[in-house]
Amino acid sequence: MPIASPEVYAEMIDRAKAGAFAYPAINVTSSQTLNAALQGFAEAGSDGIVQISTGGAEYASGPTIKNMITGAVALAEYATEVAKNYPINIALHTDHCPKDKLDKYVRPLIAISQERVNKGLAPLFQSHMWDGSAVPLDENLQIAEELLAASAAAKIILEIEVGVVGGEEDGVSAAIDDKLYSTVEDGLATAAALGLGEKGRYLTALTFGNVHGVYKPGNVKLRPEILKEIQDAISAKYGKDKPLDLVFHGGSGSLLSEIHGALDFGVVKMNIDTDTQYAFTRPVVDHVLKNYDGVLKIDGEVGNKKAYDPRAWGKLAENGLAKRVLEACEHLRSTGTTLSK
Repeated sequence: MPIASPEVYAEMIDRAKAGAFAYPAINVTSSQTLNAALQGFAEAGSDGIVQISTGGAEYASGPTIKNMITGAVALAEYATEVAKNYPINIALHTDHCPKDKLDKYVRPLIAISQERVNKGLAPLFQSHMWDGSAVPLDENLQIAEELLAASAAAKIILEIEVGVVGGEEDGVSAAIDDKLYSTVEDGLATAAALGLGEKGRYLTALTFGNVHGVYKPGNVKLRPEILKEIQDAISAKYGKDKPLDLVFHGGSGSLLSEIHGALDFGVVKMNIDTDTQYAFTRPVVDHVLKNYDGVLKIDGEVGNKKAYDPRAWGKLAENGLAKRVLEACEHLRSTGTTLSK
């Protein structure tokens, strides 16, 4: 299937909310991690989301280039071509973009999609994230309103963050404190500023104790009931059931019961990065340890080309990440839900 059209992406989100499931959103940094994500989604029979952070885009552009736009465009174009060979729908998304990088990342990418749409083509990306968690809510929503208008014109969905995700990701850190929990007032302010679809479609990453990074199950103190409280408050005011399309950030270490609670309250997208990074790297370590004298030319020997060929350990790495995507689909109830059936 080709990359999801704006209409297909909207239908994906609608079906996820109606069916109380969510799509794993897998961060990728290379053609290998992207291929692995596609493999995992296809094996699960699930549509999915592939996303590129600012740091991931810099890396993809080349370690001496570090150009976010170059990397993001290159991976998007690559994905557009290779995704044609898979029987699923994939949406392309850009992950966390703070205020100081908007002019270097999200705004130029929206402009690229607008140019494509003006020519009768599909947008390059299907959604972009504006991470305004580091600025006051009023400023966050003011910028979001401007970006929403631009996104809607380019047939793109905007993702925003209301609240603060703790921990660190791509050099952006936040304390683990009461700010990790969005409030009903936050949700009502969001609906008042951005509307409920009439100004353009958007996804909302409300925070309910989410923390980026590596945590053992049970260590992250999530309160998914906050999502229900906010949805109910907005619903009571505007008369629309589960009015917000929600995103779950910082899910590593979450209990399955907490994840399922979030899905029941309107989460349609869950970001997965830390776990898939490990799933990709672990098989490589195993290969090196088991083939130490083949991977390295020890004591003047020649090594074993079949062991150090990047394809040898690369296939193992991709399979490892694909298995973690398959597991994510099962946890998020998206297995077997692809629109292409």
